[in-house]
Amino acid sequence: MDFSFSDEQSALREVARKILEAECAPERLREIEKSDERIDRRLWAELAKANLLGAALPEAYGGSDYGFFELCVLLEEIGRSVAPVPAWATLVCGALPIARFGSDAQKKRWLPGVVAGDVILTAALQESNNVDPLAPVTTATRDGNPRQPSGSSGWKLSGEKFCVPAAFVAERILVPAKTSEGSVGLFLVDPRAKGVKLEQQFVTDRAIQGSLTLNDVRVAADDVIGDPAAGRAQLQWLVERAAAALCAMQVGVADRALRITATYGAERKQFDRPIGSFQAFHTRAADAYVELEVLRLVTWEAAYLLSKHETATDAVAIAKFFAGESAHYVTYAAEHLHGGIGADIDYPVHRYYLWSRQIELTLGSGASHLAALGDRLAG
Repeated sequence: MDFSFSDEQSALREVARKILEAECAPERLREIEKSDERIDRRLWAELAKANLLGAALPEAYGGSDYGFFELCVLLEEIGRSVAPVPAWATLVCGALPIARFGSDAQKKRWLPGVVAGDVILTAALQESNNVDPLAPVTTATRDGNPRQPSGSSGWKLSGEKFCVPAAFVAERILVPAKTSEGSVGLFLVDPRAKGVKLEQQFVTDRAIQGSLTLNDVRVAADDVIGDPAAGRAQLQWLVERAAAALCAMQVGVADRALRITATYGAERKQFDRPIGSFQAFHTRAADAYVELEVLRLVTWEAAYLLSKHETATDAVAIAKFFAGESAHYVTYAAEHLHGGIGADIDYPVHRYYLWSRQIELTLGSGASHLAALGDRLAG
């Protein structure tokens, strides 16, 4: 399988990298990490101006209509720059399911704003009791006469979600919930609606996420994504892409951490020699490079299969496993090979370790994905 980028994909990557490198200097990142939102609105606007936010969205709504693979190319660059923008939350968790399953009215309402950088979306995919994201325990019951035709009444949602990215700046939060009919629905919840409670969660990569509590929150029928009767398949579609997108960001994180380390090893001298020339250094760095390339291969395989709408459940699980194991090895080695400066928060490499840990544990650890893969193979 050839994962060489096309001319269009390479151009997208180059444009994204140019913007991100210009905007994500260490001093700018420190400034954003001290802000109230911890989101770089200026960078978000620059990405929108270059039409990068619409990479995977339909042309009819202002996007470029490339596809999921190209979106992962962009997300790798986001990870490479550890850019504090809600790209994963908005472009993958929010906009993609609306573009795929939403009504024409929902697409017209939300997608042009996403492309323009004016609308931030997110999704609450993780529950506070760590249940499988494909089997939510948050409930949705019909709000109205149960004898009314399906789709003509609204819903009431109750439950708890945790670690909702960009929750405090999002226009809508996509909430998967178990319906009274035994299926799973995808609901667009207004975070300012009555019955919604949001509490701040400060997570490993210094972002601010939200703990979301829903108490009989009313959701109108026209804020339901797709058909609740088919919602379980829609949720699986979303979760698999969300997991693969995390892996793409992790490739960027690990790649940049190793490159920073290689530069440091070439410049830092001990005993009148670059420390990168010592066997202990370059052997460890070589092992990290092998781990990085394994992660890159399995990630692009999963992204490719998803972009072609082929079965990719096992490929995504494998990629997510290595997004935990390999990226942890690479970023830990980067910290270690820097010596004491690796733990200095004024030096950039520590940020990549924090990001790798956050990505590793989002939507399940590598061990949980390995266990699920084993269960499927055994079954």
